[in-house]
Amino acid sequence: MPAVPRTRPVLRRCAGVGAVALALIGAGLPAADAADAAADGRQPDLTRFYRQKARWVPCKDRELPKDMQCAAVTVPIDYARPAEGTLDLALSRYRATGKSLGSVLLNFGGPGGSGVSQLGQSGKDFMSLTNGYDVVGFDPRGVGRSSPVSCGDGPGQDSDGANADEPPDVAHPQALMKALKQLTVRCTKNSGPVLSHIGTVNASRDLDVIRQALGDRKLNYLGFSYGTKLGAVYAAQFPHNVGRMALDGVDTLTESLAEQGVAGARGQQTALDDFLDWCVTGLGCPFGQDRRKAGEAVLKLVRSLDEDPVPSDFGGPFTGQDLVDAIGQGLYGRELWPLLARAVASLVDDGDTRAVQNLAAGGHAPPLGRGRPDGGLVSSSDIPLDNLSAALMAINCADDPDRPGAGRLTADVARLSKEYQQASPVFGRFRLTQVMLCYGRPRGTDFIRDRVKDVPSAPMLLVGTRGDPATPYSWAVETAKRLGPSAVVLDNRGDGHTGYTSSRCVRGKVDDFLLYGTLPADGSSCPADGDDGAATDSSG
Repeated sequence: MPAVPRTRPVLRRCAGVGAVALALIGAGLPAADAADAAADGRQPDLTRFYRQKARWVPCKDRELPKDMQCAAVTVPIDYARPAEGTLDLALSRYRATGKSLGSVLLNFGGPGGSGVSQLGQSGKDFMSLTNGYDVVGFDPRGVGRSSPVSCGDGPGQDSDGANADEPPDVAHPQALMKALKQLTVRCTKNSGPVLSHIGTVNASRDLDVIRQALGDRKLNYLGFSYGTKLGAVYAAQFPHNVGRMALDGVDTLTESLAEQGVAGARGQQTALDDFLDWCVTGLGCPFGQDRRKAGEAVLKLVRSLDEDPVPSDFGGPFTGQDLVDAIGQGLYGRELWPLLARAVASLVDDGDTRAVQNLAAGGHAPPLGRGRPDGGLVSSSDIPLDNLSAALMAINCADDPDRPGAGRLTADVARLSKEYQQASPVFGRFRLTQVMLCYGRPRGTDFIRDRVKDVPSAPMLLVGTRGDPATPYSWAVETAKRLGPSAVVLDNRGDGHTGYTSSRCVRGKVDDFLLYGTLPADGSSCPADGDDGAATDSSG
């Protein structure tokens, strides 16, 4: 996803799914898949994929910097049946400035974010790593330039001729179930074969093919937010291929989408409260100067836009849930607060949605176009408008084995709505969509929850931030225990989503590990930027 104009490289951990969806509320195969692939007595032959070498050329996309190079790596759509089709993965890189240790791959999170675009826009934040590495970004399968998935940009009609974009209320679960089934059909129709083979387990296999194509014996990796889950899954699938791996803003490996959504809503509400504490001290706060009334004003504005959306500057209606999406993006770091305040003020004072939509989209207007589902690379102008939201939804669903039937889901709607509203009156409904949107899709994999544990890999550095609104610090501790002795936790006592680009201490510790192999002691901590003192141990 294109970055907002800031240094923080990480996009949403668990965000919205676009206006329509929000309204609808051989080498290293996992054993189960390998057994399925070998049902006819033969292991899948992946030799031709592991023999390729990345060929770097100047990037042709005008969105990307002139000093960046691009390449493509071919992978099978279905690792169990590699002869049945392939897709190309888009890569970008900045060359090492001196003697190279090889490559370090970056994943900025999402899921659904374009690493190619993100590296192009945030490259300056990672130039210290070019002291030893080629710094490589990539678009995972189904994302950005790599066979992007889509649920269709235009409005839909249901079988009764009604507008499928009209939001069925959670109080009417049968209408909700029907709408979600229609959305699934639309996503399948617009995405091509990659949709059936999307998800972190397959993206992890792709990482290993990329590693080999880059000529690296081991994978060196820096993952943010969702990218930490991808790194952990890789370590479980290919433990002996792990080089130096740093995971910042650590995702959960065990909690269901429902549990993740409640935690996310609660974290974002806390961040919103902190933002409002700051906002009301300035005359330009769009929610006024009375702190108590400011919280009420946010909720009133969201509800007003849900009931009566305004025209969007980028096409289609702009709803209260679209505003919630933008607010959530603006809460990922304190450096974004002034931008968020100005964006909402522009909406409230002038009815101008551009600033809040740019914020929700990561700093840029959504690209126009339809993309190519045929396995070929696309340019930024051809990425479907809804690719980020469609990919986020598809990957989350593919990774989650919980798939309640219509009866149970209908029975749970009222309870879940109350639970989410208690976690956050602003973000509750928004987050609840993460549970609902997997209805009608195939059941997700058990691999992550059941088998990503006790990883016998080289040491990995996990960074947890105490005030992270998207990935709670507790997830870093829980994931480290699950991964086993190879995981070392660095406690970042600051706030905001992830630490690398907001904390000098965290950046230094991560760089020292990736460049020189120097790992901090487990339980070490970094103070919030602006506090006195250096990194300490757990008693510091």
